Amino acid sequence: MLDYENNVDAKQLNSLALAYMGDAVFETYVRRHLLYSGKVRPNQLHRLATKYVSAKAQSRILFQMRDEQLLSDEELAVVMRGRNAKSGTVPKNTDVQTYRYSTAFEALMGYLFLEGKIERLEELIEKALQFVEEQKGGMSV
Repeated sequence: MLDYENNVDAKQLNSLALAYMGDAVFETYVRRHLLYSGKVRPNQLHRLATKYVSAKAQSRILFQMRDEQLLSDEELAVVMRGRNAKSGTVPKNTDVQTYRYSTAFEALMGYLFLEGKIERLEELIEKALQFVEEQKGGMSV
């Protein structure tokens, strides 16, 4: 990856900045996962991707990770900061609580990425992909 002169301290970034990064990171992993799974038709790819990256899906993933106690105290603190972030926008397709938890999930992804904790990031993304796969059909778009 490109090396920047100025490093970003993820611990000091606001939660919405972390979520901004985490959204892109998670979606990139999801797209790669779908392509490697043999899905190649654009319409099919987009429809399938939403089963992973929608606010509802990300909120469910986060609750599953919490229920299974997969997150460290440090990660839970990032999640809480992300959940409490005020975005100033009103979600169109979901309720505010679901949107806040999806923002929390994205903030966690962004935090791990920017901290260079790629092995941990990929461990959690692998779990997230498994959760969605296990829910096949259970996650509505």
